Amino acid sequence: MNIRGFYTLFCKELLRFYKVAVQTILAPVITALLYLLVFSHVLKEHIEVYPDVSYTAFLIPGLIMMAVIQNSFANSSSSLIQSKYTGNILFILLPPLSYLEFYLAFMAAAVVRGVAVGTGVLLTSLFFVDLPLHSMLYLLLFGIMSSATLGSMGIIAGIWADKFDHLAGFQNFVIMPLSFLSGVFYSIHSLPDIWQTASHFNPFFYMIDGFRYSFFGQSDVDPLFSLSVVSLFLLILASTAMWILKSGYKLRN
Repeated sequence: MNIRGFYTLFCKELLRFYKVAVQTILAPVITALLYLLVFSHVLKEHIEVYPDVSYTAFLIPGLIMMAVIQNSFANSSSSLIQSKYTGNILFILLPPLSYLEFYLAFMAAAVVRGVAVGTGVLLTSLFFVDLPLHSMLYLLLFGIMSSATLGSMGIIAGIWADKFDHLAGFQNFVIMPLSFLSGVFYSIHSLPDIWQTASHFNPFFYMIDGFRYSFFGQSDVDPLFSLSVVSLFLLILASTAMWILKSGYKLRN
């Protein structure tokens, strides 16, 4: 493995979003904070999802994971579509980098951005409510694996998209609906049976539910099952992304 090549591309991707940190890190944190202020102010006196857990506290892990999901996807997908649009993708394809090194560099950079935004949301939320921590292991596993999963999905979408409109459509009709309908603002047990069943086919639900378990020790489904689903989803997307990179689909031509 070309460690130096991987590290150089990884640093390039880090610098790409670090140079516009106000847009890539600060803005998502502020957006999540606005969701917290509005929903907690309106609903905190009316809803108690878990015993002895305030709605504000319940809301925070979901907002953290939603920010991680959306920004991990945005990092890898926007980088690739911009490189294809401007033509500088050639400077990434010409060096002696294997498809594995290409994938790992983009995925790792997406994980860093996702975790950075999630950490920012967590730290700002602590000014409003004290959060318990049930399991640091589950917190790290779900946080890193979920961001790696969406980073892999972003690589696939960034290669597939021919223009910015295609990528915007993917974000608006796939990423946004799945993230908003994954239990960020509610427990699925409050839904009618048909929508509870539908929620179990949403992989984002398992990311958020398992991540929430790491704080409260309570969840809608078994956290080990959630971890298994996220692991399977990551394996499928990572394998697909590496196969696309290896084949040169929409890159070599």
